[in-house]
Amino acid sequence: MTPRARATLGVVVAALLPAGACASGERPFTSEVGPETVSGGVDATVAVTEPTPPVTEVADTSTTVSVGPLTTDSGANGRTFGDAADEPGAAGDDAAGGDADVPATNYDFSAVAPVVEAFVDERELNGAGLIIVHRDDGVVHEGYWGEFGPDRISLIASSSKMITAGVLLHLHDDGLVDIDAPVADVVEWGAANPDITPAQLVSNSSGLVGLFPEPGYPPYICQYVATGTLQECASAVFSADGDDADIVAPDTEFRYGGAQWQVAGAVAEVASAMSWAELIDEIYVEPCGLETLAYNNHFAQIGSGFDYPDAFGGDPATLSATANPNMEGGAYVTTGDYGKLLLMQLRDGRCGDEQVLSPESLARLHGDRIGEVYGGSAGEATGYGMGWWVDRTTGRITDPGAYGSVPWLDLDDGYGAYLVIEADSATGLELAGMLYDVVDAAIAAA
Repeated sequence: MTPRARATLGVVVAALLPAGACASGERPFTSEVGPETVSGGVDATVAVTEPTPPVTEVADTSTTVSVGPLTTDSGANGRTFGDAADEPGAAGDDAAGGDADVPATNYDFSAVAPVVEAFVDERELNGAGLIIVHRDDGVVHEGYWGEFGPDRISLIASSSKMITAGVLLHLHDDGLVDIDAPVADVVEWGAANPDITPAQLVSNSSGLVGLFPEPGYPPYICQYVATGTLQECASAVFSADGDDADIVAPDTEFRYGGAQWQVAGAVAEVASAMSWAELIDEIYVEPCGLETLAYNNHFAQIGSGFDYPDAFGGDPATLSATANPNMEGGAYVTTGDYGKLLLMQLRDGRCGDEQVLSPESLARLHGDRIGEVYGGSAGEATGYGMGWWVDRTTGRITDPGAYGSVPWLDLDDGYGAYLVIEADSATGLELAGMLYDVVDAAIAAA
């Protein structure tokens, strides 16, 4: 590992952490870990700083909007597209099971652009992207500000989780893996923890060490390194000798994130006899008409702590190819492509004629598994499904990322949204909190 990579890895591991990952009242801490040899013979020194407690709510910014004509241009307030027929990527609505016609319902999202524009200007961000999709009408709003546009590819950190979990559920639908059966049924090295299942891994309930209290946990450090393979990393994690005193029985404690996600990805590879890249292509890219979704492991390559790694520059070519993609935080994608994934989930798991996920698997993806299975909690009035945080008060589910991306679904009202900035989790969650009621009001008024 180069000196630059060693220096940056110390803080980039924290970039996986959405603000909602910290338990209420936890204090920031710094942990220094000495040189460790990881899979592939990499020597890494890790120093990590835990983020402050989450910004989960902001002041009430509810806005009432009246029904009016669709917004097709907001002038200085970003470039927005309210008419599906005029939107960039509108043809992709076909892939998500709809069509590119004008929505049957008129939506007025004119209150959205001023909120985003003012926030971007005040925080001196490089821009933002927002897409809103509806179960019946497809893409009903798409807006961009600053440097962002339909072709902007962003790293999304933990907003990768629901995508990763969906791969395991797709394989479960196909009978290639039983997510409720032990990992040991699929991989030889699974015998080291014979009771852990894939469902537990992708609900942060495996009992393995998560990102807290030590994101740079030495026995699991391979999860942040692009060298080696996913199989090597997962085997090293699952068979680690140094974690015996730190693990607990599965389905007894919520432990957010960490290398348990690498194990889940490796199980998927073995069960399918495909690489992770091939799985993403077959399950999501081809049936849903995606153009940009892929995974890498950027943390030790271009990471920059809690802040978005500007060196990425919207160009995946800045990253070296890897056979050890980061499962919980290594995806990159455009705003429009992520919107297609949300629309698929709103349309009973279908992209056009392709059944990506069964309705039963979607229910498991979205449900509050930790509450239902072992009475667990992910925070005050907060549950967790498989990749999705569950607000037990509002029913809203979210999958925020450390760099400011915030996807959310309102399953009762049949819509979803994806907000993306390139900054940090607290900033993204703050802006999302300002938009929740605005978007909800526009949907309700239509």
